[in-house]
Amino acid sequence: MNFKMLANTPMGLERVVADEIGSLGYETTLENGRVYFEGDETAIVRSNLMLRTADRIRIIIGDFNVTTFDDLFEKTKALPWSDILGPDAEFPVTGRSHKSTLYSVPDVQRIVKKAVVEHLKSAFSLDGKLSETGARYKIDVNILKDRAVLTIDTSGDALHKRGYRREQGEAPIKETLAASMLKLANYDGTKPLYDPFAGSGTIAIEAALMALNIAPGANRTFDSERWDIIPEELWEEVRMKLEDEALYDREVVIHASDIDPHMIEVAKTNILEIGLQDNIDLAIMDVHDLTIGHDNVQLVTNPPYGERIGEAKEVEEMYRTVGRLMARNPDLSVYLMTSNKEFEHIVGKKATKRRKLFNGYIETTFYQYWGKR
Repeated sequence: MNFKMLANTPMGLERVVADEIGSLGYETTLENGRVYFEGDETAIVRSNLMLRTADRIRIIIGDFNVTTFDDLFEKTKALPWSDILGPDAEFPVTGRSHKSTLYSVPDVQRIVKKAVVEHLKSAFSLDGKLSETGARYKIDVNILKDRAVLTIDTSGDALHKRGYRREQGEAPIKETLAASMLKLANYDGTKPLYDPFAGSGTIAIEAALMALNIAPGANRTFDSERWDIIPEELWEEVRMKLEDEALYDREVVIHASDIDPHMIEVAKTNILEIGLQDNIDLAIMDVHDLTIGHDNVQLVTNPPYGERIGEAKEVEEMYRTVGRLMARNPDLSVYLMTSNKEFEHIVGKKATKRRKLFNGYIETTFYQYWGKR
């Protein structure tokens, strides 16, 4: 079967996700927060297991204009649900509506649910209440300016949940955002990587996964693994192939440090959970004590933003330290995300490139300083 699919992306990272999907061999088109592509069952399996930067992978089952509830019911009922859902499918329905005639989300959800029930009853000749005891197919209806897009979620838990995060700090960066920062830094494991504000170790772990070519979804399960339309053997086959392609013996240099001993313990727990303790060098260290012991280092980091009262001075001093590190090490490249609009002014240096990124709901800038080649 061929499916129209969409990968949900964080705002501003559509191109990064599209490049990654393109590298898997699929053609893409972009919209705000979405990357569209087409593929068969193998594409569902590969995109879930292999994509580092996407939030989740959905199958588009319907895309139509709608202004009345009757229309929503009839158009939804006419979609080919039974091609994907089995007679015992569990299918919760979520919804959103924005700038549309049908603005009541609970009503939209109720009507879509009812329409799918009617379709399945008719397709499988069922009576009474549906059991919903089988595999899960999360249905989402998103209405924007009277255009309804109905999708089925193939991922289950969002893709940033890699399965290694046993513990976290109070403001953890999502795994998918950490991977995106590394992609934007063109990190490939050939140069030493430093993160002096390691927190729970996410950037270092994502870097190691990238450098060793370990699939980000290797340690977790997905809703579509239980679907009848995808043979179990296909999941096994793709997983085995990815396992064979991993470069476990590759030598990489990854240094992660943090001033907070508790955070280093948290990072250690997560690194042990995924088995990367031999690939990441952890240290309790104040950024002011950091020395760069390699050539052509890439420093990729998400330092504190200084948004709490009384923190600003301390954080500015940290930023100045980063500026001094660049001055002392001309071949050091720095990729740093912060919501502090004064960052370039504080470090006294204009960035080579700047990019707006969202860390959760916080608008940040990703400052990129390229070292001397």
